Amino acid sequence: MVPVLTPLALIARRWTPTPRTLRRAALSAVVMTVLIIVTGGAVRLTGSGLGCDTWPKCTDDSLFATPEQGIHGAIEFGNRMLTYVLSAAVGWAIIAARSTKPWRRGLTRLGWAQFWIVMGNAVIGGITVWAGLNPWTVAGHFLLANALLTVAVITWQRTREGDTAPRPRVPRPVRNLSWAVVVTSGLLIALGTTVTGSGKHAGDSSDVPRMPWDWADAAHLHAAAAWVVCALAIAMWLVLRVVDAPVDTRARARDLLIVLLAQGGIGYVQFFTGVPEILVSAHMLGSSLMWIAVLRLALSLRERPLETSAPLPAQSGSAVSATV
Repeated sequence: MVPVLTPLALIARRWTPTPRTLRRAALSAVVMTVLIIVTGGAVRLTGSGLGCDTWPKCTDDSLFATPEQGIHGAIEFGNRMLTYVLSAAVGWAIIAARSTKPWRRGLTRLGWAQFWIVMGNAVIGGITVWAGLNPWTVAGHFLLANALLTVAVITWQRTREGDTAPRPRVPRPVRNLSWAVVVTSGLLIALGTTVTGSGKHAGDSSDVPRMPWDWADAAHLHAAAAWVVCALAIAMWLVLRVVDAPVDTRARARDLLIVLLAQGGIGYVQFFTGVPEILVSAHMLGSSLMWIAVLRLALSLRERPLETSAPLPAQSGSAVSATV
């Protein structure tokens, strides 16, 4: 009996992506994730969070935005449509990973992990609308988007590597320091949601509930965490030079410092200028870029060499004769 092939297996039988195509497919998921994070922020900053007042439809009677909903409905509905573009990018990454020869199962699993995070976050987005932009569900929606960005960046990095066991490129204390950078950066992003959840950009012109603390106090705590991340990033940059780490790793530590400097500058300017929408949007983009830089630095501290076929051992003439 001939086994029935899945659609992915049928594609894999007829197409083999080049390494460059595989990398581009993974990168497209990273780019689309950053884009949907930023546009999701734009929905909130323009007061369009309830532009579509229900989910999965835009209104009780229409799947699409209606003229009566105006610009807010168009903005919210447009952001929802970007989810399909994101899904297409993730789908391309899954297909490319499945079609590699030999099949890279771990890479395919990472692609599917992205797909399920996208689906889960779509549901949380719907719950956020049903809950009237409850700040806790808004925060969860944002944090899960960052979880998607994490998996997408790891997938992108893995397309440049083989499937061998990872081996370190720097001493263990340096790797431990990188984990400290990752953990504190994740905490910094989480604390950012407490500023958003208590700040003035609630996402809609109506009376939306806020988190029960003063947003300025939350901003001060967020800034303190940012200084800790900066201190650790500077320490990381110095230590990598001391241990003579690979050039690409030192470059990623430098890139992280540049992003942190720009992100910190934007953060302070927006705080002292009344958090204007354009700067808040730039700060959200900076948050994504910072997290990408943190992950790329951590991932550069180990390597997975590409597998190569070992040459056959040379055989003597008598041995060859004996096997004929």
